[in-house]
Amino acid sequence: MTETLLDTERTDILEVLAQHRYFLRHTVRDLTDEQAGLRTTASELCLGGLIKHVSAVEANWAGFIVDGPAKGPDFSSMTEEQMAKWGEIFRMLPEDTLEGVLAEYERVAARTDELVRTLPDLNASQLLPEAPWFEPGVRWTARRTFMHIASETAQHAGHADIIRESLDGAKSMG
Repeated sequence: MTETLLDTERTDILEVLAQHRYFLRHTVRDLTDEQAGLRTTASELCLGGLIKHVSAVEANWAGFIVDGPAKGPDFSSMTEEQMAKWGEIFRMLPEDTLEGVLAEYERVAARTDELVRTLPDLNASQLLPEAPWFEPGVRWTARRTFMHIASETAQHAGHADIIRESLDGAKSMG
């Protein structure tokens, strides 16, 4: 019974991740590299940059599940050059292609999905990294972290839908 429940839980996690990843990827259908790099709102975000960001965040959280917290960037002591470099994750750079960004996202997603399937214990927990937005001493289970990846992906898929609609009127749904 427990094994069946665990299999169902893992399947549920995988299906939720797949659904939100689909909506995010769907926002860039039929776009050129140039279009994927356009800012269509007051925000600095573009569609390709959002996918780069979600990919990097998912990879970081999957690494957290396995290796524990890594010290995140200390924005208060970053130089202008370091801040500009960090900001590249949100933009399509001249060497970026939409195909390459999507391929990297697929690679990251496959690695996360494999972790969902093979992690021995979804209750395994890690201490969250020190950051102003985390309460000190809080631990997240692998399960909670997978849920966070899904909610982060869903949130950014919504951002991407707005950017795409501003670009050419296309919508992910409706």
